[in-house]
Amino acid sequence: MPWSNQNGGGGPWGGGGGGGGGGPWGQGPRGPSGPGGNPPDLEDIIRRGQDRLKRALPGGGGANPAMFGLIGLVLLVLWFFQAIYTVQPDELAVELRFGKPKDEVSEPGLHFHWWPIETVEKATVAERLINIGDTRGGGASGLMLSGDQNIVDVRFSVAYQVANPMEYLFRVNDPDATLRQVAESAMREVVGRRPAQDIFRDDRQGIAEDVRDIIQSTIDGYKAGLAITAISIEDAAPPREVADAFEEVQRAEQDEDRFVEESNQYSNQQLGRARGEAAQVREEAAAYKTRVVQEAEGEAQRFISVYDEYAKAPDVTRRRLFLETMENVLQGSNKVIVGQGNGQGVIPYLPLPELRANQQGGNN
Repeated sequence: MPWSNQNGGGGPWGGGGGGGGGGPWGQGPRGPSGPGGNPPDLEDIIRRGQDRLKRALPGGGGANPAMFGLIGLVLLVLWFFQAIYTVQPDELAVELRFGKPKDEVSEPGLHFHWWPIETVEKATVAERLINIGDTRGGGASGLMLSGDQNIVDVRFSVAYQVANPMEYLFRVNDPDATLRQVAESAMREVVGRRPAQDIFRDDRQGIAEDVRDIIQSTIDGYKAGLAITAISIEDAAPPREVADAFEEVQRAEQDEDRFVEESNQYSNQQLGRARGEAAQVREEAAAYKTRVVQEAEGEAQRFISVYDEYAKAPDVTRRRLFLETMENVLQGSNKVIVGQGNGQGVIPYLPLPELRANQQGGNN
């Protein structure tokens, strides 16, 4: 063949028999090991790598103190940058030595630690907010059963911040997820003890306070290092499937309240009028009583005074009473006076009514 040599070479790259020919480029690469093949020369590969490294280093790779100093300086600068860390204004940090946290908490600013023996864990202490109960994505975390067996859709938010970074970083695996679960459970507990009307309108603030107390006590029991700052109930409504029926019920309850209010107003008006009339009757009765009593007392006083005078002069008083009584009786009656006869058969007669009538006619 044209690429074979007369020394029994094994191809254009050599690698054949015992001849010194190695093809046009000298010693060629050895093929992979296999049956009847030669294994790769590991020492040759290492030697070539060392040669390349020597050629890359200045001075041919010889012992150069300046080079070692430069390398040491670079390593020192890299270590210094790793040993210095910054804590932001809204963060707190805890250093760990061989994985064990120290008791000190690093405040915001620049700090030093012995890296890599010591490492740093940071926690954001700014107030954060999580929203719970958003069912628009198809979830059912906001659907809850109230105390009067109604289903309500509650969306609320929890505002919290890290109070103890040591507990927050090392006590609980995922404090934020734990807080979400605890908050949802607490809201279900409180809503389950209340009627639906409380969460819809009447006592949202009271429910929020109860939920906050339950969350805080539970988180404190877990030692999660979190402080609950506020609970805000953003929306509470019936599920969309029964929203129309619930609105009808709400309108009926509003009508009921309106009717009750109107009946109370009418009742108050009638009671006020009746109380006024009763007070007037009582005043009139009291006035009548006072008048009758005073008249009776006056009559009694007059009788007593008359009796006293009668006791002083019974004959005079008796005659006076007789004359006054006869005057009152005869004052308005027609009277005819007949005198005693003079013995000649003539009866004296004085027609007083005719005289009075004639006198009145003359005056007219």
